[in-house]
This record gives sequence, C-alpha cells and structure tokens, in this order.
Amino acid sequence: MMLRRGFIIFLPRLVGLLVVACCSVSIVYMLACTPRGDNEQLALPRVHSPTAKEGYEAILQEREEQHRNYIVSLKKQIAQLKAELQGRSEQLKNVQDQFPDPLDVRLDPGNPGKAQANLLAFLRSQIDRAEVHSGVKLSTEYAAVPFESFTLQKVYQLETGLTRHPEEKPVRKDKRDELVEVIELAVGSLNNPEGDSNAKHRVYTASDFIEGIYRTEKDKGTLYELTFKGDTKHQFKKIVLFRPFGPVMKVKNENLNMADTLINVIVPLAKRASKFRQFMQNFREMGIQQDGRIHLTVVYFGKEQMNEVKSILENTSKSANFKNFTFIQLNEEFSRGKGLDIGARVWKGSNVVLFFCDVDIYFTAEFLNSCRLNTQPGKKVFYPVLFSQYNPSIIYGNQDSIPSLEQQLIIKKETGFWRDFGFGMTCQYRSDFINIGGFDLDIKGWGGEDVHLYRKYLHSNLIVIRTPVRGLFHLWHEKRCVDELTPEQYKMCMQSKAMNEASHGQLGMLVFRQEIETHLHRQKLNSKKT
Repeated sequence: MMLRRGFIIFLPRLVGLLVVACCSVSIVYMLACTPRGDNEQLALPRVHSPTAKEGYEAILQEREEQHRNYIVSLKKQIAQLKAELQGRSEQLKNVQDQFPDPLDVRLDPGNPGKAQANLLAFLRSQIDRAEVHSGVKLSTEYAAVPFESFTLQKVYQLETGLTRHPEEKPVRKDKRDELVEVIELAVGSLNNPEGDSNAKHRVYTASDFIEGIYRTEKDKGTLYELTFKGDTKHQFKKIVLFRPFGPVMKVKNENLNMADTLINVIVPLAKRASKFRQFMQNFREMGIQQDGRIHLTVVYFGKEQMNEVKSILENTSKSANFKNFTFIQLNEEFSRGKGLDIGARVWKGSNVVLFFCDVDIYFTAEFLNSCRLNTQPGKKVFYPVLFSQYNPSIIYGNQDSIPSLEQQLIIKKETGFWRDFGFGMTCQYRSDFINIGGFDLDIKGWGGEDVHLYRKYLHSNLIVIRTPVRGLFHLWHEKRCVDELTPEQYKMCMQSKAMNEASHGQLGMLVFRQEIETHLHRQKLNSKKT
C-alpha cells in the first residue's frame, strides 16, 4: 500500500521532467536549424508567413536583374574585343601589303587548297634552308651545330645535361618517344617503297637499324639520318627525315653499296715505336681482318727508331698477308699537317676516302663504316668527336690491377670525355681535300693545323657532319709540351694535358687527398675513444 502511494507521488514529477526536456530539445533544434540572414545572403521568408509568396518573387526579380546586367556587361566586352581584333587584322593586312611574304604563306579560310599548298611550300623551304641537300657557309666553328648519335638503346650526346653521362638511355620521355617515332617511320618507309607496290622486297624491322644521327636547328627544325642493314654485308639503307616543327617529312631513301669504297688511313709519326706497335695490333684486327677495304700510309719524320717502325710494319704485312701500305720517310722536323698533306697527295689511285689518324687512336670496324657512310665527294665530310680516355692509373688506382685495353674502352663519365675541342681525326674524299687547299704548311709542331682545315670546310658549300661516335677512342698517354711551341700552342697543349688526366671530381680528390686522409684519421681516433 505504501509502495503504491509513493509511486503516485513520484509520477507527476517524472512527467514534468520529461516535458521540460522535450521543450529544451525543441528550442536547441530551432536555434540550430533556423536560416540566418546577413549582408551577403538574403534570408528566405517563413513558409507559413503571410508574405512568403511576395518575398520569393522579390528575391527572384532581384536575381534576374543581376544576371541581366551581367549579360549586358559581357556583350559590351565581346563587342570591344571584336572591334580590337578587326583593328589588329587591318594592321596586319597593311603590314603584309607593304612587306609581302616571299613564300606567300597565308592561311586563307576562303581558299583552303591554296593555304595547304602554301604551308607545304613553307615546310619544304625549311628543308632547303637546313643543311640537307647542300652545305651552308659558316663564319666560325662556334656557329656549327653538331649532331648527336643514337642506337636502339643508347644516345651519345655532347650536351650531357644534369646526368653528365656521355652515353645513356634517354631519360626524358619526349626524347624517347621522338627517337622511337622516327625509327618506326623509317621502317615503314623501307617496307612501303615508292614505285611498284607489287614488287617483292625484304621486310624490315627495328632490329635492322644500325645507328642514326640527328640535330635540331632552332629556326629550322630537326634533321634525322638513319642507317639500316642492306641486303648484303657491305650494303646499307639510309633514310633521311626532317621535322620542320611539324609532322616528320621524308626527304630521301638511299641505297648505299660500300663494297668497293677504300679508306686510306694516313698516320704522321716521329719516334714512338712502342705506340706504333700497339696501333698496328688494332689496325690488323679491325682494319685488315674485319674490314679488309683499307690502305695504310705512314709518313715518318727523322731516322730515330725508324728501323723499328719499319720492322713492325713489315712483320704485320707478312703475318697478315697485307700489301696495301705506303711508307714515306722525311728528314725534317715533325709537322703533323705536312705529314698528312704529303700522305694525301702521294696517292695515285682513284678517288679515295682519307682518314687522318694519329698513332694513339683506337678504332673499330663499325667506325670505318661510319667513315664511309658520312662522306660523299663534293658534298659531305665527316668530323667525328672521339671519346678520350682518362689516365688509367688514376681511374683504376684503387684496384689491384689495371684492366686490359679492351675492357677500358667503356664510354662513361668516370672513364673519359667527348673530345669536342679536337678536330684532328677526320674523313673526307681526297678530291675534296685537294680542292679545299689542304693543310696550312706554315704551321709547325703540334696543334692548330686541324682547326684551320676544319674552318676551310665550314667556309665551303660542303656539309660538315660533326657527331660523337662510339667506335673511335683516344688512348691516354703522357703529354709533353716542349719549349719550342709558340705561346698559343703551348697553352693549348697544357689545357689538353689537364683535361686528359681525370674528371673534375677525380682531380678534386687528388688535390684534397691530404684533407681527406686527415679527416679519416680523426674519425678513427674518435671511434676508438667512444
């Protein structure tokens, strides 16, 4: 009975608490969900308000007025732009009338056929302006734009960029895509020759690609020359493409037969019998055994070590059954230019490719083919950029022994550099060398004669192919700059000597060796203390 009475007393209190709680929740909900008006957003009228309809209409009218004003403003701006465009068009037309374009390249919307023809004429004029069909006279060697060479896997580049790699797989995607595109276009051109489409012909693939060269002239476009294997060992296909900052255009499709193209390697020499023995080992393997279409001319100055040099030459002749050599002896002071000039002029046979070489050069059979493919009488001469080897004693100083010569011939930034300042190794037809006037025979001793000849070719109408090649190396040797050189020659000799020793980083390690050893010694002492 008492329990029921207590429950009856507590029940009203419980109901009151529930009512208060519901009221509080309702107030909080209204405060949180009621839209707030401010200066930037108009408050919408209440749905049950007697003025709701009029409020919505007022808001819509205001928004409509704002959009109408905005549209009027846009129309005024469009009218002003049209007027300005018309004025600029009239100015351009007046300028064209006063200074007519010799190519008449105008995109006339009313005559698309003429516009297309004019554009095609302009693109072909870019090919004519570039050194594709004939050379362009240049005032100095600094104006020459070198090529870069490439294979399916590697690019051999003078402008090494951040990587500093003289040889690398293309890092930038656009460069990879560019080279892949031109190889595919060249393969397509070979498989779809112009003429009789029913004639049977070989199917070419990218694996037939040997090497290519390309260069970009910023005011003309990019020129590509790609070489493919031919039907026989000494036959080649050459595809020339040009990209005049637009679609790639095919320029030439050539069949080249190098079976009967002889190379006369001319080497001026004084003393250095041990180096000549090393050179003849390379000449026998690459020139005689692998290539076979080669002649050697040695122009020797003085008599010291001459018998030893002749003995090396005769022994090679007997052991390799090689008779295509000429030995010329001069009793006078060594002059590289004079030796090469005499060696070129003494030739009495038909027109021949001359390869001016030094005794400290290593070449491959592939380079000899490049020498043939990049020369053409009356049209092209070849100035390869060779890879110059650093001092092996410095490069491999931390190893137990120095690797063999063949193992050292690796194109990396740690092992050497592109000798882009040297112009001594060059291939050209004898007729072009004679017609250009040969070497300046007033230059004595070392250096200078090669640059003078290079400038002569640049001043002519011949195309000069200047590109790094993967099969031509300058072997390291200690360079001695004698007192008899002129101040300019001595400076050039010392600069060449410094660059030949090691890379910038390797030379720095040698200069700061004492500091490095001191640092390592302190580190050992600190580690023992701890």
